[in-house]
Amino acid sequence: MNNNIDLKGLWNKQEADIPDTKELFEKINAYKKRSFGKIIFTNTLLILTSAFIIFIWYYYQPEMISSKLGIVLIILAMAIFVFVLNQTLPLLTKVDFDLDIRESLKQLFRYREKQIFLQTTMLNIYFILLSAGICLYMFEYALKMTFLLAAISYFTTLMWIAFNWFYLRPRQIKKQRAKTDELILKLEMLNRQISEND
Repeated sequence: MNNNIDLKGLWNKQEADIPDTKELFEKINAYKKRSFGKIIFTNTLLILTSAFIIFIWYYYQPEMISSKLGIVLIILAMAIFVFVLNQTLPLLTKVDFDLDIRESLKQLFRYREKQIFLQTTMLNIYFILLSAGICLYMFEYALKMTFLLAAISYFTTLMWIAFNWFYLRPRQIKKQRAKTDELILKLEMLNRQISEND
């Protein structure tokens, strides 16, 4: 797909119409809906996971303070992440991207800044708190295992966290940024071509 639409050249030919910006705004609105859906899904998943962890705390009644502290850290990690994630919702719901190209650009820039903050600072905090919480929670139960089984449990858990941290997280971030940057680039090009016509 050619991203370099020469609106000025098309306008001067008078045989063809200026390409309709409707398709671009439809893509932006589809992106907005997808992003909104992902935020709602993440909220639901983290809230249900927190409820399940609280149920585990209530049902199994851990004895050691490390287990209780671990549960608190895990729930705190999820609560902080959900709180900051939900602050991107107004950027997706309160603005009508169909109104103005410049406003759409500003809004996408703000959304991208918030997205970068989430993908770096907040995900770092989330993973650190979550990892510490899981390790603390496991400690009580690891003491009841043989050394080999405890070592395998910790190793497997830490490898899963590392896999998420070093492989899945960067891929997800790259995909999200690419989609946002593509829309911003197309809007910038359209804005520049319209400005040249003025």
